[in-house]
Amino acid sequence: MFALTLRRALATALIVSALPGVADAAIYDNGTRAASFDVTMRIVANCAISANGIDFGQTQGVLATAVSASSNISVTCSNTTPYNIGLNAGTGTGSSGTTRYLSGSGTNTATVRFNLFQSQGANPWGNTQGTDTLAGTGTGIAQNLTVYGEIPAQATPVPDNYKSTITATVYF
Repeated sequence: MFALTLRRALATALIVSALPGVADAAIYDNGTRAASFDVTMRIVANCAISANGIDFGQTQGVLATAVSASSNISVTCSNTTPYNIGLNAGTGTGSSGTTRYLSGSGTNTATVRFNLFQSQGANPWGNTQGTDTLAGTGTGIAQNLTVYGEIPAQATPVPDNYKSTITATVYF
């Protein structure tokens, strides 16, 4: 009897092992298991800034009347991040604080005085936080700010290309 039971067990094992997937069913319970994981990120106070140049024109003659032009600064700061935008004096010879000059090229030492304002004709724009910078609060999207420039009437220097490079800085 033992031999018959052993033969049946072996025959059943051979049949089950010959059928695809049947042997696996005996080993695995076909259940499921799950694992959870966190997805995280930290937002820190941060800002980005870009600026466009101001061109007072390429055909100016006598500077008998004021010449105005404007440009934009774009600042993007994290939402609710307070910031200040400052403009340095520039690279023109004699520039300091909010007193700015365009310098001639090459050996030309002449200059042209100009001003930069936070609003048209008022509020000189400088680089001293709390005094002459422009304050704002970030929204998480780009904010465009206008820079108003003016060359006041003045004695006209020699014909040349005049230039100053201004650095706009965001403090946050």
